[in-house]
Amino acid sequence: MHDFQTDTPPQCKPPSKLSTLLEVRGPWEFAALGLNVLPLMLVPKGHGKPVILAPGYFADDYSLWPLGNYLKFLGYRVYYADLGRNMGHVIRDTHRLGERIQSISSDLGNVPVTVIGWSLGGVLVREVARLYSSVVQEVITLGSPIIGGPKFTFFGSQYASANQLDLNQFEQFIHERNLLGLSQPITSIYSKSDGVVGWQASIDTYNPHARNIEVCGSHIGLGVNAKVWRVIAKTLAG
Repeated sequence: MHDFQTDTPPQCKPPSKLSTLLEVRGPWEFAALGLNVLPLMLVPKGHGKPVILAPGYFADDYSLWPLGNYLKFLGYRVYYADLGRNMGHVIRDTHRLGERIQSISSDLGNVPVTVIGWSLGGVLVREVARLYSSVVQEVITLGSPIIGGPKFTFFGSQYASANQLDLNQFEQFIHERNLLGLSQPITSIYSKSDGVVGWQASIDTYNPHARNIEVCGSHIGLGVNAKVWRVIAKTLAG
């Protein structure tokens, strides 16, 4: 399911300084949604499919309310991770999120749930899909550090220091997890001008069935990016 030797993680780069500086355009991307109302309304509608949204590092569910409200408008049944602020406790939060999805699925008559994660939230939902595969229908990530974990991100050193991690050792651990593969449909949305996560690290090269879709925008604007919303809507309806 991959082209890598198990002892050789693929190498990427952190975001450029210019890309990080350009993260200030995030609010303008949100404002630009108003200019894309018609295209956003002309996408296929949903029919009650359950979707759960997971926020990125240092963010909480409020950051995903605009996307959640849009998906509700399209007819999807939207849930939030309900984990509080994402502080990077990946192992603990993976199981908390997995148990929440199990509960949602059970309440809906064992209907599997589509998981959407922004940045570190994408790392969580991928791992939930691996560990709780029977209740996860599909995986969509937005600018998530699939390769290397925090190593190729703007916050890499800070995250490693706060969690007492050796970035190289953790990179190897992430690589080995990725080699296990995922069985669900996968869509990874990324931007080459991402100023928080090196864009190459957001491309899923481990799963041959994964779709990697490029958009134009900042990292902090991915959750309020009209092109991202349209990709998500078309993916969910596919």
